[in-house]
Amino acid sequence: MVSVTASGDRVRIGVMFRCATPAEELPEFARRTEAAGFDELWVVEDCFYSGGAAAAAVALAATTRVNVGIGILPGVVRNAAFIAMEFATLARVYPGRFTGGLGHGMPGWMAQVGAAAASPLTALEESVDAVRSLLRGDTVTAKGRYTCLNEVTLAAPPGVVPPVYVGVRGARSLELAGRAADGTILAEPVTVEYLREARQHIAKGAAMAGRGGHHPVVAYSLFAAAADPAEARAAASAALRRALVPGSEAHLAGLDFAGELISRLRAAAPAVPALIDLDDDWVDQLTVSGTPGDCAERISALHVAGADSVCLIPTSDHEEFFTQSAAVLAELEDARR
Repeated sequence: MVSVTASGDRVRIGVMFRCATPAEELPEFARRTEAAGFDELWVVEDCFYSGGAAAAAVALAATTRVNVGIGILPGVVRNAAFIAMEFATLARVYPGRFTGGLGHGMPGWMAQVGAAAASPLTALEESVDAVRSLLRGDTVTAKGRYTCLNEVTLAAPPGVVPPVYVGVRGARSLELAGRAADGTILAEPVTVEYLREARQHIAKGAAMAGRGGHHPVVAYSLFAAAADPAEARAAASAALRRALVPGSEAHLAGLDFAGELISRLRAAAPAVPALIDLDDDWVDQLTVSGTPGDCAERISALHVAGADSVCLIPTSDHEEFFTQSAAVLAELEDARR
């Protein structure tokens, strides 16, 4: 198992199966993820690739230990009762190994499929509340703006209730996560500064709702490792350009170069991936990249800042990724000992 004890406790290490990867490669990828010692495998549901629940089922069926999470399903697209049915099925067949995830969905995609919500915050909170209640076995009557259920009860609620995380980015959405969800997924890029600020917003939401206990946070991080840090940085930089989508300004909070980077983003739009220049220091702070030792140190820093789990996003083909990550996992094991 992969561990690091930077703050005296243990960080979980995950890996993402990227949405653009052909679905038929998922079973073998999942098996290799588990064999490599990763704790978690996260599948995503981006438009218009593979379905999140189906992908999670495939990954769970191909493994025996690793936790599989969906990060995320857009909550406005499906009825909350049917989301709960999907999550309950996975949790019953694979108890203790599944984490559900819901989010707003990208605004453009939601508009494209006719599911754009006038109030994304309200839509997500109503969905999360209903899904979590149904998974607990409650009978739910909800007359909300977006979620309307009349005395709905799951016929087969799971014995081990799966956690429901939300994937969000802005301050108000992070407060929603604290008051309504079991955990939070932070999309890439995740910095130490963003993690600290996100933790504050989550804690504010939890306090408003009178919720106690620890709230897990998963940090998605673009990953590239190589003996030559410049080689790794180049791979991470190319992926980072694609990740800096509209709305990612929230991820730059607290960075001394935030203003300059945002200016470059706006000047380059809509052709951001091709045109934006990224300074080396920016890439180092916005990704997990460099030598294996550099990557291990970055993971430790994210853990200390508030990440319970760091999910590595491959920026290379699978063979290279598993070779690169093995060296990083070895560094983390050395740190644990």
